[in-house]
Amino acid sequence: MSPRIQKKLHASAGATDAPWTPLVKRAKAGSRSAFAGLVDRFQDDIFKMVFYRTRTQMDAEDITQEVFMQAFRKLSGLKRVERFKSWLFSIAINRVRDFNRKKRFQALFQPSDVNNDIMSLDTQIHDQPEAVDELMRQDFWKQIGLIVDKLSRMEREVFLLKFLDLLSIREISNVLKKSESTVKTHLYRAIVKFRKNSTILQIETFGKW
Repeated sequence: MSPRIQKKLHASAGATDAPWTPLVKRAKAGSRSAFAGLVDRFQDDIFKMVFYRTRTQMDAEDITQEVFMQAFRKLSGLKRVERFKSWLFSIAINRVRDFNRKKRFQALFQPSDVNNDIMSLDTQIHDQPEAVDELMRQDFWKQIGLIVDKLSRMEREVFLLKFLDLLSIREISNVLKKSESTVKTHLYRAIVKFRKNSTILQIETFGKW
């Protein structure tokens, strides 16, 4: 084998090693401190990902904890340690889907009281003037949500993983278990629809709050 080919193979092998790969290897071998290091590294990313999809801090915290508990239990079955990040996000996506299914079912038996919601909102604004800024942020994300809801399920997942969770095309491919070309196709369609339906928002400002 020529030195040039050997160099390319070495560079290719090194490119697959993520900074957290040594921690994953140690955690997989049974090191609890190494897994704690992985939690520290990815906890904020997973929480943000879950929070946008649930919109409640308490539920996001609970689901984030469940994600890492499941990851700890199943880590020994992870065959390619360099894919730990996408594997972790796939667990989070499945947990969010379970949560949303359960929430939709429970909503059938829990009629909302619109008047109480309005009174609570008025009280919050009166007692906490700073709550207005929070409501503006909520309105921003509500508008984002209305636009994203117009996307198909796959377009929505790809779009959020790319622009909210900042995953690469390859990582999204691993998370959703779809080819990179399929991911690119859905991402292109999502961007076209997003731009078509967006009048005050730009993709570049996505994630401002």
